[in-house]
Amino acid sequence: MFSNKFIQQRIEKANILREAGINPYSNESQRNTTVEKFLNVNSDIEQKEDKRDENRIYTVSGRIKLLRIMGKASFVKIEDESGMLQIYVARDNLAEGFYNTIFKKHIEVGDIIEVTGYPFVTGKGELSLHANDLKILTKAISPLPEKFHGITDKEIRYRKRYLDLIMNAGVRKTFQIRSKVISLTRRFFEDKGFLEVETPMMHPIAGGANAKPFVTHHNALGVDRYLRIAPELYLKRLIVGGFEAVFEINRNFRNEGMDATHNPEFTSIEFYWAYKTYKDLIEITKEYFQYLFEHLDLPTILPYGDLEVNFDNFQEIPLIESLTTIGGVPADIVNDKEKIIAYLKERHIDVNAAMNLGQLQGELFDEFVEEKLIDPTFITEYPVEISPLARRSDANPAITERFELFIAGREIANAFSELNDPLDQLERFEGQMAAKDCGDDEAHAMDTDFVEALSYGMAPTAGQGIGIDRLVMLLTNEHSIRDVLLFPAMKPLTTEEEPCKSKEEE
Repeated sequence: MFSNKFIQQRIEKANILREAGINPYSNESQRNTTVEKFLNVNSDIEQKEDKRDENRIYTVSGRIKLLRIMGKASFVKIEDESGMLQIYVARDNLAEGFYNTIFKKHIEVGDIIEVTGYPFVTGKGELSLHANDLKILTKAISPLPEKFHGITDKEIRYRKRYLDLIMNAGVRKTFQIRSKVISLTRRFFEDKGFLEVETPMMHPIAGGANAKPFVTHHNALGVDRYLRIAPELYLKRLIVGGFEAVFEINRNFRNEGMDATHNPEFTSIEFYWAYKTYKDLIEITKEYFQYLFEHLDLPTILPYGDLEVNFDNFQEIPLIESLTTIGGVPADIVNDKEKIIAYLKERHIDVNAAMNLGQLQGELFDEFVEEKLIDPTFITEYPVEISPLARRSDANPAITERFELFIAGREIANAFSELNDPLDQLERFEGQMAAKDCGDDEAHAMDTDFVEALSYGMAPTAGQGIGIDRLVMLLTNEHSIRDVLLFPAMKPLTTEEEPCKSKEEE
């Protein structure tokens, strides 16, 4: 594993440090400030006559990212989580012999060091730390990739996220924003009076969405279990039980294809609100986005690739209307199954003739509308055939009180007034089971316990799911879900991985 000659050279240096009585993996750190705090607190040094203050003593720690060794003095740049700091290291300010025998020979880029000293401003105007003492905390035996090229191979970036984070401060920023989004989401719903709950991640039935599940086996019970594809049916059981506003920030698992917006393991928030309708969810969703933008200090007009997304411009349009006004589909075909099939085939789009009308309308939407929805758009009134858990509209039983929110051509949220009629729910499940028998392996399974729960009475309720991963993609201008997941799913390597090129190997 460590046969590379450059790694062997670094291992030898670690051994030399040990022989000199220096632990290359010390556990004793005296750090008393971060880089960011050091720079902020000492921003006034520039105003001093000699541009230094030897009475201010700080100890900082970080990884060496740049090392310029000269005769009697050197410049080092170290980085911690908060930023980068330049260190001036002079031979005569360190313990006798340390500079020539230890620092110059055995400390390298990638090592983690601790430095104590005072602030000063260099002749080029950079606030720096003048070192009075320096020690190594961690010897890196694997060299970092060559600085100016970093890691350009995305496969390596995803497989070795730790290395990606070391080399790319922008990547760390993305995941800091992701963490803030999750924290703010929790705070927003708690402030609204919602109760955070936890529901099972291993289900006896794959329910809550139309998706293909992962299957595992529970040895103690002697039964198969399905990794959660959605927490919906458990959360609605809690509404039956008397809770009126619940949410769960949850991990879900779907055994399906992978692309720029799909990973088999993903994060969402689902929340359920008694005595509300999907119209109320539209309003709370607008509030939620406003809350995020205010607390993340983001402009409401955000760039996303070549697009500009205006978060001051939320729109609402029924699905069937969107087919004609946005998708350009002729109005005379949108409610005719045979005409839709012919229309799709004429455009060389594969279509399953066994699909019902609602499914075909969904196909039209996917093909001709979705990618055109740039500003936040609530698509409403979905066909009942593709909404097995949503309440029918009282005005038109063929459609449901449902919306999906699309931004920058992608689905971000799904919501509806919940179906609480147990007989209607049973009939919908039976229809899904018939679809499964006809080969639809993503059709919803029968859940008799959930139907029984509904039979005890569930208050009128609205529920919604928001995809956290896709939301973070929008807010950070990332275009692959892998760029907002610390450890995305990857295909196993079949050959030995190409190592990252380090400066030593140049």
